[in-house]
Amino acid sequence: MWTAVMGWTPPARGSNLPLARDADHEPCNEKSPVPCHVQAKLTIAVDFAKNVFEVAVSAAAEHIRERRRMSRQQFERFWSTREPCRVVMEGCSGSHHWARLLIGLGFEVKLIPPRYVTPYRRRNKTDRADCEAILEADRCAGIHGITVKSEAQQAILSLHRVRSQWMATRTARINAMRGMLRELGVTCALGAERFLTDLHQVVEHNRERLPERIRRMVTLLWEEVRELEGRIESVEEELAGLAKEEPVIRTLLQVPGIGVLTATALYASVGSVHVFRSGRHLASWLGLTPRESSSGERRRLGRITKQGDPYLRTLLIHGARSALLAAARAERAGRSLTHLQAWALERAGEGHTNRAAVALANKLARIAWAVWRHERRFDGDHALHSRPLPVRLPRVPRAAAGSEIEALSSQREERDLRLRAPGQEGGVHIRSLGHART
Repeated sequence: MWTAVMGWTPPARGSNLPLARDADHEPCNEKSPVPCHVQAKLTIAVDFAKNVFEVAVSAAAEHIRERRRMSRQQFERFWSTREPCRVVMEGCSGSHHWARLLIGLGFEVKLIPPRYVTPYRRRNKTDRADCEAILEADRCAGIHGITVKSEAQQAILSLHRVRSQWMATRTARINAMRGMLRELGVTCALGAERFLTDLHQVVEHNRERLPERIRRMVTLLWEEVRELEGRIESVEEELAGLAKEEPVIRTLLQVPGIGVLTATALYASVGSVHVFRSGRHLASWLGLTPRESSSGERRRLGRITKQGDPYLRTLLIHGARSALLAAARAERAGRSLTHLQAWALERAGEGHTNRAAVALANKLARIAWAVWRHERRFDGDHALHSRPLPVRLPRVPRAAAGSEIEALSSQREERDLRLRAPGQEGGVHIRSLGHART
């Protein structure tokens, strides 16, 4: 089953056999008029750790001709003695740095997701086996590489990661204070900001009930939370400043439900939007498309796949929930709705609000791809301008007579022909049984 899905055939014996056939070259054989070392394209697989680097040099449809295990200094000098060629490595910690360095030297670099390398590893987990697995995964045409991020994009992602950790620490400290006070019979108001605002008053009101050590510890935690909030606010201000400088981020901010956090995280995580052929590919990469389990004539769609970055997916879903609430408030106020807002409210009326929020997040991801890829402003009624509204015919019950079904089919055919040839003299041509008549 795996051979059919992944599109490769594993070697029958160890690494002394050819790894695989390269998609760009025919396999070498004794009858080939061109020598194999001229016909093949050189590929170098790199498996690196903190201070140890394993390198395997291979040509298409040939043996691994060279293996090297080097230190960091030796690894840096290794590339100065090599002609530019193809380099493949796992997309792990430090890979973007080395990819940028090698691209600057003229090498062609491809980063492969580690989860796609694992199925190609045979037997034990070693650096040597990892290099062979990287080479095999590179020869699978269905595996797409990771976009090499710039230093600016990695800096933006670092700001998001630090802010996320500070937010988690803030929540942990607030929960710790609540737990300490509740153990001694003191309850506080719900909501983080309300709890922090009323904390000193609550502690003073229950001064006799709370021991002095507990009061001192709660005060220290409260000061730590306020300090974390100041750091979080400074990071958000820095992200807002970056959003004003980058044109792509300013374009993404026009989409409802996408704020500074979502726009900057999307810009830094995607890298280059041109690697996605359509908006659906971007939504699928974010894990916002249904999980499919189909076979034969049966097609079954389930919950979303939840692939990709959970942080970015969470931001999109929260933003979609905010946009959905804004659309509901606009409808209650009697204001005009865009086509996107009407679509979102229609989805919310069909089922649970959370399901509608996820569906809207999928739609926002596709819209973000469109405005980014085509460099145009957001238009909530773009769907109305791009194609005509469908003409809805009355629904036919399942037990309808055959004559009624034929009549509705004729109406559809007549409507299509009118749309194709408006204002035609001599009447409208109606197709019947594959023949045209007037």
